[in-house]
Amino acid sequence: MGTLVLSGATSGSTTIAPTDAVTVTATFPNATGTIMVSGGMPAFSAYQSSSQSIPASTYTKVQLQSKEFDTNSNFDNTTNYRFTPTVAGYYQVNGAVNWVASVAAAECFVVIYKNGSSFKFGTDSNATGTYASIASALVYCNGSTDYIEFYCYQATGISKSLNATNTQTFFQAAMIRSA
Repeated sequence: MGTLVLSGATSGSTTIAPTDAVTVTATFPNATGTIMVSGGMPAFSAYQSSSQSIPASTYTKVQLQSKEFDTNSNFDNTTNYRFTPTVAGYYQVNGAVNWVASVAAAECFVVIYKNGSSFKFGTDSNATGTYASIASALVYCNGSTDYIEFYCYQATGISKSLNATNTQTFFQAAMIRSA
């Protein structure tokens, strides 16, 4: 096995030259911080596998019991139903709920929460025949104490249930850039 030689300047270019292989050059941003590769960027996709009844006129956390993937084990799908990334950075967060029955003529929407407070509101599905509400946001997380949750709200006057499938009621996040 050869020796790895790193050489570079403050210009942002660094040459990686193993003595027994072809020389390659990697260009890094002219900034300090953590350099991430795709393997170190947290991402998850969770969904509701057991239907949840949402009471009227109450912000209710969506319980997402099943994971499709969780690259860094940062999503709690058994107790708090929250994403707590351990790498500081900017995360694309998406979520959707699909109601079992029409929620026409009533206010029904989803909300992305950060650290226990509403952060970004999603669509309101109050049109006739509409069954779904979605939310999407870019969220900064500090990598230690910040956490993200997914809530919904409905004002039909009675409890409404969510469809429990991976294609209809889900919550996802993926790191897109380090801090």
